[in-house]
Amino acid sequence: MTQQQRYRGCLLGLAVGDAVGTTLEFKPPGTFTPIDNMTGGGPFALKAGQWTDDTSMALCLATSLVEKQAFEPADQMARYVHWYQDGYLSSTGSCFDIGNATREALHRFMTDGNPFAGSTNPFTAGNGSVMRLAPVPMRYRPTQKRAIHLAVESSKPTHGAKTAVSACHYFAALLIGALNGESKETLLAPHYTPIPNHWQQNPLAPDIAEVAGGSFKKRQPPDIVGSGYVVKSLEAALWAFHHSHDFREGCLLSANLGDDADTTAAIYGQIAGAYYGENGIPSKWRQILTLRSTIESLADQLFELADS
Repeated sequence: MTQQQRYRGCLLGLAVGDAVGTTLEFKPPGTFTPIDNMTGGGPFALKAGQWTDDTSMALCLATSLVEKQAFEPADQMARYVHWYQDGYLSSTGSCFDIGNATREALHRFMTDGNPFAGSTNPFTAGNGSVMRLAPVPMRYRPTQKRAIHLAVESSKPTHGAKTAVSACHYFAALLIGALNGESKETLLAPHYTPIPNHWQQNPLAPDIAEVAGGSFKKRQPPDIVGSGYVVKSLEAALWAFHHSHDFREGCLLSANLGDDADTTAAIYGQIAGAYYGENGIPSKWRQILTLRSTIESLADQLFELADS
């Protein structure tokens, strides 16, 4: 498998997971028949292959990195506002799904122009920044310390809570490893990092450190939940990755947790897509994915920028 296929898998996997999971978004466990395919529907009555805010924000971030050829938080936020107000990079042409922390941060940015508008209140530690993370470690992968630092910075425009930022810190390390072709056993070993002694010098928030220590290997539903809280969301995505043998199986495991199913599956899709590569994602799911060629092109451009 080529590294470029891992790049495509990473971004396509995010969008595919989002599109699969939206069917069960907001549905509590035990209130639905588990899904076994990409079917659309859900609370926003989407067509199969359409996706939600997770992918829109990831594409805004990727487009900013590609077009500016730099990490510019103000430009990232301007694109998020463009999506929020005008449906830029939406699968339907409008913004129909947005988290509270993100909406409030965008309004603060529109008021004062400060791109680091994310609340630092611990109660705002949702999964809205880790769900869109992939483009940053994709772009900066060869310079691992910078990649991880900018992944942390990429959370702060909308999610400044320590735990949300820390989730991006750890997940960026995992994505770098997956893009570099590390084994699943290596990636899911306790406290994986591509940089020796990184966590000793840059400690994770305690709840994220527990996930990094392997909490997802010791728990099962109902202790694994598709929550909007970033700790439980990341734990659930890694649980699905650990307990599955191919992209499809893990994607359905993560989506069938219900609740914030689209985001659980979008987080899963980033690491699983990088690990299994684009051809590991079911071809029928890729074929019907909205804006597939745009997503593939952005992945290719991030790959070229990373290696330039």
